[in-house]
Amino acid sequence: MSRPSVGERLRQTARLLGSEGPSGVAVRLLTRATSALQPAGYAGLPVDRDDLARASEIVASGRSAPQPIPWRVDEPLSVAWVCGPPGEGSGGHTTMFRMVTALERAGHTCTVYIHDRHGWEIDQHRRGIRNWWPSVRAEVRDLAAGIDDCHLILATSWDTAYPVLTSPARGARCYFVQDFEPAFHPAGSLALLAEATYRFGFHGITAGSWLAQLLRRDYGMPADHFDFGADLDRYTLDGAGEREGVCYFCRPSTPRRAHELAVVALDLFAGRHPEVAIHTYGELPRALPFATTDHGLMTPEQLAALYRRCVAGLVLSATNVSLVPHEMLACGCIPVVNDAEHNRVVLDNEHVAYAPATPFELAQALSRLVSGPAAEASATARTAAASVDSMSWEESGRQLEGILLDVVAARGARELVA
Repeated sequence: MSRPSVGERLRQTARLLGSEGPSGVAVRLLTRATSALQPAGYAGLPVDRDDLARASEIVASGRSAPQPIPWRVDEPLSVAWVCGPPGEGSGGHTTMFRMVTALERAGHTCTVYIHDRHGWEIDQHRRGIRNWWPSVRAEVRDLAAGIDDCHLILATSWDTAYPVLTSPARGARCYFVQDFEPAFHPAGSLALLAEATYRFGFHGITAGSWLAQLLRRDYGMPADHFDFGADLDRYTLDGAGEREGVCYFCRPSTPRRAHELAVVALDLFAGRHPEVAIHTYGELPRALPFATTDHGLMTPEQLAALYRRCVAGLVLSATNVSLVPHEMLACGCIPVVNDAEHNRVVLDNEHVAYAPATPFELAQALSRLVSGPAAEASATARTAAASVDSMSWEESGRQLEGILLDVVAARGARELVA
């Protein structure tokens, strides 16, 4: 198409205002401005140039990580966790800090290194961690100051895998993998850089078995998994009354949570069931085409109360399943989930309502759940809650501890043989 004239631009804007409204046009302009301001070259990557250069040398030479430090079987572990800046409500950081807490309660020492490329002070991160995850006792440091020698050093995202690979610190390298991060990006540079980290020679520790299977099969990466847990002290059936609505875990900023698909499905559902209340929570959604009560970011206690009010909840994931379906089940709320291998492998539960990832079939799944008799919904809620009553994050922590002990023992044995 030839370069549009000023008049053509004005007529285009008028048509968009008519079809999308002022907010839609504003989003288009913001997206265009953001793209125009995107820095070129290395500045657009979440990995430092020096780390990329050193990683290239290490991978090309076939060198392994620095020698592990000695460890005795009766000795507590020292574990370094390298992560990005934690944010309130972050499910990935919540799972990581649950595992940190589990290791600390088992007598091991953890140190958290923050990989921050946004210029925030380390004290801000310390305060946030103490406020949002008060059970964590680990020292919080700035990754820029370097990593101390320890028994194990864990990368927790693809951009942290590069500094973990290139650090001169002694310690066995592990990769705490909670999702398939190459799928977070369109096919291109970031996806390829993320995928490359699975060939760094780290030992993978994954949330759920699907990721471990994928990493072993497609990348030849040694990997073990821990099972998902549920906070059964908070997410319980206790106090549940008559259920009168459906809820939706809203994450517009996270493409893998398929927000646009969920909105269309809920719009179809609302047209069929105008009498059923729809509750949204999480991120603030832009204008929705149906009536809803938005609860914003909720505490676990508030979430549990909402789940106990709802018959069903819509939870979509295009990659590894989120923590939400297990928590809904514990409260007797039936999760409607897009049918996919990565969801079924991890979320192996007969009470989950799986539906193909089309808006009309997801809407139909919600309709079936709200259309039955109240007594039937109550009975289903009880059996759903009972199906997860043996899950706990304490058991997940014990699984992680066992994996780390095996990794350290195996690395030490290899050094003795060498």
